[in-house]
Amino acid sequence: MPHSFTRDRTFWIITSQATILNFFFGGFAPAQPLLRADQGTSLTIAGLHGTAMGVAAICAGLSNSRWVHYFGREKTSWIGMWLFCIGVLMFVSFKPVVFTLTAIFVGGLGTSMVINNMVTRISHHFKQATPLALPQSNGINAVGYLLGTLTVGTLAGTAINWRFGLFISIPATIIVYFFSRDKNQNSHDREVSVRQRGKLSKTYWIACFGFFICICSEFATTFWAAALLRDRVGGTASAATLAIVTLGIGIAVGRWYGAIVLKKLHLDQQLILIIILQFIGFTIFWFSHNVVISLVSLFINGLGISMQFPLSSLRLIGFSDNRPDLAIGISSLAVGSGIALAPFILGVLGDHLGISRAYLMVPVLIVIALVIVILIPSKIPSVEAGSHELQS
Repeated sequence: MPHSFTRDRTFWIITSQATILNFFFGGFAPAQPLLRADQGTSLTIAGLHGTAMGVAAICAGLSNSRWVHYFGREKTSWIGMWLFCIGVLMFVSFKPVVFTLTAIFVGGLGTSMVINNMVTRISHHFKQATPLALPQSNGINAVGYLLGTLTVGTLAGTAINWRFGLFISIPATIIVYFFSRDKNQNSHDREVSVRQRGKLSKTYWIACFGFFICICSEFATTFWAAALLRDRVGGTASAATLAIVTLGIGIAVGRWYGAIVLKKLHLDQQLILIIILQFIGFTIFWFSHNVVISLVSLFINGLGISMQFPLSSLRLIGFSDNRPDLAIGISSLAVGSGIALAPFILGVLGDHLGISRAYLMVPVLIVIALVIVILIPSKIPSVEAGSHELQS
């Protein structure tokens, strides 16, 4: 793998798109109590927003190869961005829950279209440097998530409506679009393009299940870490928000520096190492009754979570028999199901067992993910050799 790569115009356009998406969802997470107060809904009804997002991810994934065949990866990404903007506009304009659920579904559909093609566009453009470029792009995206969290959290304490913070995503998208236009770029020829289809191997599906487990552990952690922190050490809602920010900083740092620090290791070795790091961070967090130790362990958790999405995605491309659009599209089944199920199941367990005992679901997920990576090694013998598969 090259020791560096050029962060060119393509890198920044793709990264800017995903950063805008992360800004919105970073603001959406802490806005849940505010949204419930506006709508007067229960936790169960509010939780349907996560379900809508998960279902949208599945729909976008199953149709991804068709979109790419017809429009190409870049145009599909921009169609996704405009769908996302429509969802944002609906969300900030209408208060009834039927509109916000619809808005999150439409916005989530667009978001998944962008994220799916972000992986394949970067892998196609950077080739051998993909294992370095993709995590770093994700690292910048994580900064967008943090900014969204801080923006909505700040506006919530002022006379300015917190929804205005989320609306910023729309003008940001328009600005990036005008800077991204390139008259010299080759247009996509759907007559020449061949739609990727067919059955994927059993090995792919086992690896995809491992990806699903990784997503489950990530979203179970991010959704309920603040609840466990408050259960163990007390504190205000602001302290709980600080916990999420600390976790997000760990994710951002891990995505930016992880590929650089671990560049001499095989892709699978990198993934095994960071999953183990997540397990260590979780263990410290679960046993801790000290706020400082808890925050440090959440940072370690973030480091462990950070590269699981990009590395798992690259593994799935390696198992795709040169059908990256199909492989990444199908992987949205794992992403959408993980987002929709894991936080909900952990919440149900929390109602019956308490959040502390329910949270023991997370290390079980981590161990399962680790075992699958070890038992199902990547087809990529080395990161450099694997770059040939990423070019498709």
